[in-house]
Amino acid sequence: MTDRLRIALAQLNPKVGDLKGNLALGRQALADAVEARADILMFPELFLTGYFPEDLFFKRQFVDDAIAAARELIAATANTSVSLILPTVWRDEEGLRNAIVLGENGRVTARRFKRELPNDDVFYERRYFVPGDLAEPVTIKGVSIGIPICEDIWHAEVCEHLVDNGARLLLCPNGSPYWRNKQDTRKELVLARVNEDNVPMLYLNQVGGQDELVYDGASFAIEPGGRLVLQGKSFETDFIVSDWAHTDNGWRCEQGEVVPLVSSDEAPWRACILGLRDYVHKNGFKQVVLGLSGGIDSAVVAAMAVDAFGSENVHCLMLPYRYTSEESLRDAKDCAERLGVRYDIVSIGAPVDDALAELAPVFGNQPQDLTEENIQSRMRGLMLMAVSNKFGSMLLTTGNKSEMSVGYATIYGDMNGGFNPLKDMLKMQVYRLAHWRNQHLPGDVLGKAGEIIPQAIIDKAPSAELRPNQTDQDSLPPYPVLDAILEGFVEEELSVKELVARGFDLATVKRIEKLLYIAEYKRRQSAPGVKLTAKALGLGRKYPITNGYRDDSGNTN
Repeated sequence: MTDRLRIALAQLNPKVGDLKGNLALGRQALADAVEARADILMFPELFLTGYFPEDLFFKRQFVDDAIAAARELIAATANTSVSLILPTVWRDEEGLRNAIVLGENGRVTARRFKRELPNDDVFYERRYFVPGDLAEPVTIKGVSIGIPICEDIWHAEVCEHLVDNGARLLLCPNGSPYWRNKQDTRKELVLARVNEDNVPMLYLNQVGGQDELVYDGASFAIEPGGRLVLQGKSFETDFIVSDWAHTDNGWRCEQGEVVPLVSSDEAPWRACILGLRDYVHKNGFKQVVLGLSGGIDSAVVAAMAVDAFGSENVHCLMLPYRYTSEESLRDAKDCAERLGVRYDIVSIGAPVDDALAELAPVFGNQPQDLTEENIQSRMRGLMLMAVSNKFGSMLLTTGNKSEMSVGYATIYGDMNGGFNPLKDMLKMQVYRLAHWRNQHLPGDVLGKAGEIIPQAIIDKAPSAELRPNQTDQDSLPPYPVLDAILEGFVEEELSVKELVARGFDLATVKRIEKLLYIAEYKRRQSAPGVKLTAKALGLGRKYPITNGYRDDSGNTN
């Protein structure tokens, strides 16, 4: 048995379904491992298929091609001294497996199957895979190594079984998406397993955006005693090499770089940038377009777009009507100039008035209401989609979670678009991030430092400007109150009674509950957006559109 190991973790950004592209990434990582003289190279969970391909796994040809790609990458280990831990889909007589295969000297020398298949929240692996039995360790360079796969480490018996059967190191490949406090949760989990089993664990996570999920990387390793001995970059690809030695106290890290995690303030901004950038680029777009209203939400989305793609690839349009204030015109122009983006003004006055004139005989003597307001929003959506179609730019949506929760958005209007980076961000968090971004330049962005979002936009009362002197608070509670009630309903699944016990007005709570439920049909038709919390609307929160339930627990009579 060797008493030294150099272990390389390939924290990469695969694209779901792109077997050829992911294979090329794998080949480059293998070449990097050879150059680094690594003994072991590990990839993230289901690396070659990307995580997670969902019902692509029902397509037999896709699985055949994925297994062929795995064999091709394993064959590339011939004439190298690298032992390759490759997580991949595999097929045996019992069905499909979420597996790792060990490749050495150009051939498969071992296979292990994931035992604990997640079947809640955002992943439903039991739909596709057959679970494995409690696995035995593999032997690499004479060292017994356990390889629990992602969810396996959430169940103490898996790691315990590996260590009881001789494992002296645990190497764990993962596809673990980001949401608030997730990085701390992972470390606490790994620390618990390390303390229970008294062996080090190396935790490798993938990085990148996949539809609404963002994988934040931040791979790490912890030794017995709780010492963090290596930490990869957050929200960026990384190739992490560490040296390990066998000592009287077991295997310990001799050399490993610890890159600090991004702060809790920076993390949501970086998640939105990465999710936005990968969604646009992985779907074949290079540029984006959005409506810049002079309000906080569109200003933040514009700033995120510049950080993701550079100012030359962002096109903003102001679409004024008679209710658009001079203040909004001034603020939108100021924001566009600070960001350095293309900025055009396209009036919707004539087309909206023409539409109202044509509808007048149909509407008759009906009084004006939300119908006329929604025509303005839908005309803006039409104009933005026209620009998107003409120039091949993806249209970005700018509604936040607070508004989407209560239906304060116009379907086929301001909800138009291909992606919404603010979809899982409450209104007050949008304000906090705007203030934070004005004071900080995050890593891995293309935007510039300084006050890129005018303070006037942050300070003014939010308004859709669909009628004279309108503000959001005309029809909604103050956003700090609304956000707190929504967090209770959505994040915590609290009852009306529990929210009232927290001091909220019963009538307000009941009204927000009703708005939350009846807006489900809108959310089903909304653009995807970055998941930032454990309970993003839609992904991770499955409520019926047709829903007769109302919570009467807060009533006292």
